[in-house]
Formats: sequence, C-alpha cells, structure tokens
Amino acid sequence: MNFFKRLFKIGQSEANSAIDKMEDPIKMTEQGIRDLKLNLEKSLESLAQVKALAIRAKNDVEELTFKSQDYEQKAVLILKKGQNGSIEVSEADRLAKEALVKREETSHKIVMVKKEEAQFNDSVSKLEHNIQEIKQNISKWENELKTLKARVKVSKATKNLNKQMADIDSASTVSMLERMKEKVKQEEALAEAYGEIAKSSKSIDQELSEAADITETSAEESLLKLKEKLGLNDKEE
Repeated sequence: MNFFKRLFKIGQSEANSAIDKMEDPIKMTEQGIRDLKLNLEKSLESLAQVKALAIRAKNDVEELTFKSQDYEQKAVLILKKGQNGSIEVSEADRLAKEALVKREETSHKIVMVKKEEAQFNDSVSKLEHNIQEIKQNISKWENELKTLKARVKVSKATKNLNKQMADIDSASTVSMLERMKEKVKQEEALAEAYGEIAKSSKSIDQELSEAADITETSAEESLLKLKEKLGLNDKEE
C-alpha cells in the first residue's frame, strides 16, 4: 500500500507540474481560434461537395423525369401506329411494352434519386447550421480574446505596481529617514562649530573695533579728558 501511495503522490506531483507548465490563456485562446477556423474551412469544403451532390441529384431527377415522360410518349405513339397499320399490332404491343418497362425503371430511379437528393439537402442544412455556429464561436472567441488581452495588460501593470510597492520595505524606509535626520543634525552642528571657530579666529584689534564702535564725538571727549589729565590744556592757555 505504501508503494502505491508513493506512486500516486509522484503522479499527482507530475500532474501539478504539467498544469503549471500549461500555456497561458491568450495562447490557448489563439490556438482555439485557429482550430475553429480550420474546422470552418473544412466544413465549407464539405458543404460545397454535398451541395454539388444535391445539385447533381436534382438535375438527375429532372433528366430521369424527362426520360420517363419520353418513354410514355413513345409507347403511346407506337400503339397509335399499330392501330393505323403503320406497324403490326403485335410488334407495336411489344415495343410499347418495352417502352413502359423503361418508364417504370426510370420511375424507380427517380424515387431513389429523390431520396438521395433529400438526404443531401438535409446534410446541407446541417452543415450550414454547423458553419453558422462555428462562425459565431469564432466571433465570440475573438471578442473574448480582445477582452482577455486587455485584462492581461491591466493585471500585469497592477502586478508590477504591487510588486514595486511590496519591494519597498517600510522599516528600511524609516531607518533611512532617521539616518537622514542624523545627517542633517550633524551638518547643522558642523556649521555651528565652524562659526565658533571663525569667531574665535578674529584678531584682538578686530574685537576692539567691533566692541568700541567709537564715533568722532566720543573720541573728541576722550581726547580732552586725556589732555586734562596730563595738564596739557593749561599749558596751551
């Protein structure tokens, strides 16, 4: 039993593999349409052949009907000649009888050919019905193929979009944003550091000038006070 179970599992696995390797629906539908068109071509050929047989049978019926009427007319004409003495009565009877036999044989043929004609016409009707059905199926399948192709395009586009969205790792995106924030903070701190370095690298004269911001008036006052301190103002007077 275990052996058969393993064998069944192997067969099932191969079947699933075969299903997975099946052609896509578009190719299968296209092949189906090609098969239908091939069947349509063969059906049209068969229809033409059967129609030819039906036409031939119809023509045979008309020809046989004409022969049957001709045999009857000949029998009548021969009997009239026997009556008027143109032909001996016994000979006229014999020939008229032969003509009537031919008429009967022809009549039997007419019955047989009419049956064949009816059968051919019935086959023509069935073939025409099948051809019409095949044409409708081809039209239906071609419309479905157009719809299927459009659906495949949409599904592929949707699949690619969803795949791209699925490939975006939210965790890695957040991590990337955090790294960017850290980078910006680092750049800001570095800029501030350079600013402090630039400030500390100024000369003492620059610092004095910036801090004092001496005007002409304050300088004049400072000068007088300095002269007064040194006593220079008194000497000049």
